[in-house]
Amino acid sequence: MRIPDVTDIVDIRVGQGKPVSPEWGGDNASPTWRETEWRAFGDSEQEPYGGAWEGQPGTLKLDDYPYDEVCVMLTGEVALVDAKGGRRTFRAGQAFFVPKGFSGAWETIEPSTKVFIALPR
Repeated sequence: MRIPDVTDIVDIRVGQGKPVSPEWGGDNASPTWRETEWRAFGDSEQEPYGGAWEGQPGTLKLDDYPYDEVCVMLTGEVALVDAKGGRRTFRAGQAFFVPKGFSGAWETIEPSTKVFIALPR
């Protein structure tokens, strides 16, 4: 069995990794919604994966978020609004957890970047 060494350590930053533009389907995204995930680790959406994310101002409606997600904001500002109208805003330097099944909206208020880990279960 091979023991990992420093060559196995992966940088997590915007522009590093496999670029993925998630498709949410239907009319869930506002016309200005733009996002790119830069996946640094994890090859399957059946196992944990993560990397860096960048998004432009816009809104994404979320009906039953597909996985648990840990987010650490690097730049910008985003808000999550639940189905009852509750709102939480997060800025650079803040970390938060979005539980699988969350329903509401993700609002990218200004151009933003984050580090994320998606935890399918």
